[in-house]
Formats: sequence, structure tokens, C-alpha cells
Amino acid sequence: MNLHCATEYPQFFTASIHNWLPLLLEDKYKNIITGSLHFLVQHKRIELNTFVIMNNHVHLIWQPLPGHTLKSIQLSFMKFTAQQLKFAYSNDKNSLIEQCKVNKADREYQVWKRKPLSIELRSESVFVQKLEYIHYNPVKAGLCNFPEEYHYSSALFYEKGIDHFNMLSY
Repeated sequence: MNLHCATEYPQFFTASIHNWLPLLLEDKYKNIITGSLHFLVQHKRIELNTFVIMNNHVHLIWQPLPGHTLKSIQLSFMKFTAQQLKFAYSNDKNSLIEQCKVNKADREYQVWKRKPLSIELRSESVFVQKLEYIHYNPVKAGLCNFPEEYHYSSALFYEKGIDHFNMLSY
């Protein structure tokens, strides 16, 4: 937890797919999320401490870096990943995306639920609590026996220092 690298505290962030649809079930769709996070890290918009990508939601602990606001990071992440998921599903001719159609003036599809959860992490103990919650999410869902076995998570990084996605910071 680095309270001095940014102008804001680390944030526990949860974004859920509209109607809890399993839009992130397949790895190719999860890769859209990791690709977006990697971009944000490489372009020095965020520091990413931990993540898990589940079938219908994501949990992160991230921190906007100087020059970037939490609101702008969240907006760009959610807008970009929604567009990419919609394009990927359309290209795959997968009809699941049709369940995201909405009757709204500003959009035809709603991929993410509105108002994602974002909680400021002001203490080391709360940071660790949220980190463990994130890492144990796939275990509780029955996707693996140990957190570090789940590929789309930062648990292996914390357990063995292995960062398959090249985007994590302690």
C-alpha cells in the first residue's frame, strides 16, 4: 500500500456486469479487462495493487497516479471495456450481448451496472482485508481450491512474486 505515490488513497473498486450476465466467462473476454488494466499501468494512470476477474464482475485495488482522477480512470476503464466487450461479442456472433440492450437515450447497450463500488482504503489493515477478500473470491465461487491457482487474479503475485500480466505493484 503506497500512500505517497498518488494524490488519492488506494481504492477498492468493484464493477459488475449488467444483470449479472457471465460476459467474462471466457478467457478472451477476461483478456479485454487485463489489457485495459495493463494500458492504464503502462501509461502511468494507475498503480494496480490487486485484482480478480470473475465471470460477471471484477474487483480491484488501484490508485490513480498524479494528473489523473479516480473519476476519470473509472469512466475510461468502464467505457473502454464495455465497448470492447460489445465489439468482441458482436464479432463472435454471441447473442449473450443482446441481453445488455437497454432503452436509454444515451446508449443502446449497458454492459456494466451503473455506479460501481469504490471505497477509499485509508489503513493498512483495511487494505489487507480487501486484498484477501479479492484473492479468495474464486475459492468461494468454487473455481479453485487456493487463490494462487486462479489465473485471472493477482494472488500468485502475492504468493510467489509471479506477475503473468506485468502490471502489479505491492
